[in-house]
Amino acid sequence: MDELTWVEIKEESLRNNITQFRNIVGDNVLLCPCVKANAYGHGLAICGRIFIEAGADWLSVNSLYEARTLRDAGIKAPIYILGYVPLSALKEAVELECRLVVYNRETIDKLAEIGKEVKVHIKLETGNNRQGVLVEDLLEFAKHIEGIENIKLEGLSTHFANIEDTTDHSYAEKQLARFNDSVKSLESIGIEIPIKHCANSAATILFKETHFQMVRTGISNYGLWPSNETYVSYLKEMGDGFELMPAFSWKAKIAQIKNIPAGEMIGYGCTYKTTHDTKLAIIPIGYYDGYDRGINGAHVLIHGKRAPLRGRVCMNIIMVDVSDIPEAKLEDEVVLVGRSGDEEISVEVFAGWCGTINYEIPTRVNERIPRKLV
Repeated sequence: MDELTWVEIKEESLRNNITQFRNIVGDNVLLCPCVKANAYGHGLAICGRIFIEAGADWLSVNSLYEARTLRDAGIKAPIYILGYVPLSALKEAVELECRLVVYNRETIDKLAEIGKEVKVHIKLETGNNRQGVLVEDLLEFAKHIEGIENIKLEGLSTHFANIEDTTDHSYAEKQLARFNDSVKSLESIGIEIPIKHCANSAATILFKETHFQMVRTGISNYGLWPSNETYVSYLKEMGDGFELMPAFSWKAKIAQIKNIPAGEMIGYGCTYKTTHDTKLAIIPIGYYDGYDRGINGAHVLIHGKRAPLRGRVCMNIIMVDVSDIPEAKLEDEVVLVGRSGDEEISVEVFAGWCGTINYEIPTRVNERIPRKLV
């Protein structure tokens, strides 16, 4: 292996997590894992293929280029594009046989102009106030779609705003009520929706009433809990039986080892001063790669031991203190996220150092860094 940094993805973990969700929703609900943002940093084509092999029915992405990547990788399963597709790119999306989320009249009119059969899903705004058709505009929007021969209204969706960040799910329940009321309104004018869906990972785990005909599982496909609150709610309501297995590890190699005397400064801004003779390891990873420049109190793992960061994170380099790891040598493995011996740096621990959520850590790892299935 000649890479200086790489990500390892555990295939067993990915398969386990899809199986866990299949056990929750059963065989009659479509399982649509989200693989947007390079599969939350885990590798788009790798995860897409494994999820389908493990029993997923559809895959969801954010952008057309992600759908194209999956098709180029030979994946034939239905692909659901969550994000906006420019009017100029709609023809390609149709040719790739993607399902499209719609909420703009202009998109519908362009699809009508293209003339080829396409299946669309209306995104309903129930309280997150991102993409979506307002509740009061839904009937008119749906009737407009129904009047176009080549466009099939296949689905209705929404997205929860506050189901992960709290153990009080009253706001999510309000959104669900708006969604159900909107379905009834459509049915009252003769519009039946074959696939209704609104469940992310947290909703899928916690609320069976959100499953409908499809669930769009996200971060938990990769073995990570959406939040501590979700985990606490699960333990309170369900107890046990649902086991997620993290799939992500991030590693690098030592590029140099040098001995620094006491009283020397390390890094830009002279932010660290040695208080004793220090054995320093140079690691070729930095904020360009996704290793947060603002990280605080971090360490890496070398030979199962902690090596604390010294000085600022650079664009392509970090420096760590290996004074207490005498066996450390050039090109030894460095664990940035993952396990080494009895020590582990979880995604959640790393996120805590960065002052952010677990979602952001694997997702921001530069796509140029190879993902290796193990």
